[in-house]
Amino acid sequence: MSSERQAVEEPGGPAPAPRGAAFLLTQLGTHAADRFATRVAELGLTPPDIGLLRTIATRPGRSQRALAADLGVVPSRVVALIDRLDGKGLVERRRSTEDRRNHELHLSAEGGRVLGEVWRIAAAHEDDILSALDDDQRARLTELLGLVVAQQGLTPGVHPGYRNLPGGQRS
Repeated sequence: MSSERQAVEEPGGPAPAPRGAAFLLTQLGTHAADRFATRVAELGLTPPDIGLLRTIATRPGRSQRALAADLGVVPSRVVALIDRLDGKGLVERRRSTEDRRNHELHLSAEGGRVLGEVWRIAAAHEDDILSALDDDQRARLTELLGLVVAQQGLTPGVHPGYRNLPGGQRS
């Protein structure tokens, strides 16, 4: 039995401070997500909005159904998320020339402009969060985290939080 475990089991004994990598990732991830949300709120957007804009920009013309599959959410949830961005003039739905039942998703000119502003905010955010590291350390951290992400089977570039949004999870 480890000394940490003993400290937790002994009545009245002090519980050790969490110090594992998983805890540190959670602590830093929550802190970074909260700070990023505050920064993009100035644009009237949420982190899920940003993720959708980025995803649409990387593959313009993707259908709402394909986007839902990529995010791992029900298509009706994507419709609601896109409605919000469409209402802000950031996304355009265009009737598919191949299948008229589908709409293709594209950024509007305003959506492209806003996404450019988001990239500026995101770069400043990352510089702030990782200011304790030099360039080589940042590169190594990114490489190591990429290995963990791949090993965990996470979809590259897709935040798993979309599944936790109301009405988001696939059955």
